[in-house]
Amino acid sequence: MNYPHPILAKEGWPIIAGAFVVAVLVSAYACVWSLPFWVIFVFCVQFFRDPPRRIAGGPKSVLAPADGRVVAVEEAEDPYLKRRALKISVFMNVFNVHSNRAPIASTVQFKWYKPGSFLNAALEKASLENERCALYLKTADGRDVTCVQIAGLLARRILNYVDVGSPLAAGQRYGFIRFGSRVDVYLPLDSRVKVVIGDKVFAGSRVLAELS
Repeated sequence: MNYPHPILAKEGWPIIAGAFVVAVLVSAYACVWSLPFWVIFVFCVQFFRDPPRRIAGGPKSVLAPADGRVVAVEEAEDPYLKRRALKISVFMNVFNVHSNRAPIASTVQFKWYKPGSFLNAALEKASLENERCALYLKTADGRDVTCVQIAGLLARRILNYVDVGSPLAAGQRYGFIRFGSRVDVYLPLDSRVKVVIGDKVFAGSRVLAELS
């Protein structure tokens, strides 16, 4: 189990604290109007939850980098490594855990940040038009994986805590996206897919594919 972080994600502490203070103040001075503010507080707590995960698979397993629903499994052009690749996309709605985890044990070779739009992350064109942060990962046996955090309709901040040269363990927490988003992974074409469109997956504890 790989989990060095608190149950409520540190990214949400200021937001949760602010929502709580506002709800308490409104309750004290205008109790009849306080319910919506407590609903907002509860929503913030559930959004920033960050439960521990038992890491699945073996050394060649590509794990889900995010909680959510698989919305794409297809051959596509990897826009970062300029290759044909197997693309698997996971869409996160506002009720999913939004911590992002490394899909495989690897080392960060390159990192790209691209500003962009805030389209619905479930749409295919979000992969190329929305704000995004991509990592080029290389495994110990030389396989290439690209992992891309993509902002969504409500997301307004991508957080990524690794840099070039950073080693990543499979399932290691490396980032967070606030309020609805998507993560794409691009894999070698000979990878063996273990999910289908519509599958619900959990970061670190569900295998998306196996590298050959």
